[in-house]
Amino acid sequence: MFSVDCRRPPKLYRYSLRHWLERSLTLGEFRLRPATEEVKPSPRILPFQSAAAQTAPGAACLVLSLAQAWDQALFNEFSGADCCLVIHDTEEFGERIHRAAEKVLPTWAGIDAGISYGVPSPLGKTFSKIKRYAVEKEWQFAWRPTQPTDALSPIIIRIGSIEDIAELRGKGA
Repeated sequence: MFSVDCRRPPKLYRYSLRHWLERSLTLGEFRLRPATEEVKPSPRILPFQSAAAQTAPGAACLVLSLAQAWDQALFNEFSGADCCLVIHDTEEFGERIHRAAEKVLPTWAGIDAGISYGVPSPLGKTFSKIKRYAVEKEWQFAWRPTQPTDALSPIIIRIGSIEDIAELRGKGA
């Protein structure tokens, strides 16, 4: 038996270019992208990774990652970032994200949790990264297909305006 703390942090942060974050704030537009393979596949089946996904090439999930901390240094971690989307109501945000994803990915399983750095996450490689990325302090939303699928492509979801639960902050704020 394993335990994963899936309590969302009090705030979430997304560092990027202002024009993308303005779309996120006003339209609730977010890009779910295929997860990258940064750790070796586990020899056992983990809850958020099927046996087929462990041996299949490429990504097995679509993800959306945000940071759990406000940190000026993170502007440098994300190429060209000049703005940060600060989400004040992470529970509401998480529910909206999962509802929108379910509409476009109705047969997929979704979960969100913190990334484990340097040690495998009980949720599998999708939630595990090497230690050098620990500065990012990521909270990740992830969806996996429940049926075998070919290579995954990024998709855009829209959750509607989040101006009631979020704000933009510039790099110097």
